[in-house]
Amino acid sequence: MDTLTPTEPTPTDPDTTPAPPAPAPAGPPCGLCGDSALVHWMRRPTDEEYAHYKALEQDRYNQTLLLADPHLPKPVQTPLIPAAEMTVAVYACGPHAITLEDAALIHSSACTAPNETDLPGHDCVAERLPAEPPEEPGPLPAHWTSGGQ
Repeated sequence: MDTLTPTEPTPTDPDTTPAPPAPAPAGPPCGLCGDSALVHWMRRPTDEEYAHYKALEQDRYNQTLLLADPHLPKPVQTPLIPAAEMTVAVYACGPHAITLEDAALIHSSACTAPNETDLPGHDCVAERLPAEPPEEPGPLPAHWTSGGQ
């Protein structure tokens, strides 16, 4: 019995070419070079960023007023978060990252990190993160009993 050896793959043959590798998950870009970021830290918003936030919140409130039912009370505008309580994320790739100790702080709005001349440090006086208050359990309801009874 003669066997035939095909010289070309037929359409029914499985594809033998390897599949291309899956693309790496795309995250935020490094603020300095645009590569994929590996680390981030927090800083206070600049005046322009805070003005943009205020404009977005005003637009949101204006849209709420347009969509509000005129037969109900006027919607209340929520208070804005003060700039001193807001943070903005700064992203960096490995070569443009600041130190781990510096990344654990909240930097000023004028901090130049990740500026090449300051790496791996920064040029501002950073704030410590606020301490989390201990979570205190509330009182047990009166119908609960203690001691497993």
